[in-house]
Amino acid sequence: MIVEMPQWIMVLGNFGFPIAITIYLFLRFEKKLEKLEKVIIELGEVIHHSRKG
Repeated sequence: MIVEMPQWIMVLGNFGFPIAITIYLFLRFEKKLEKLEKVIIELGEVIHHSRKG
């Protein structure tokens, strides 16, 4: 006898893991973008100050 799982459990099983991985990677990527933005701003300031003096 085969017992069928409710539809929402099947959907969660099929899409839950990819969604969780996507969220995790997005959060990591967002942190790296913030660091990159900070470094780019600092680089712009260094270039600006080196041209002045």
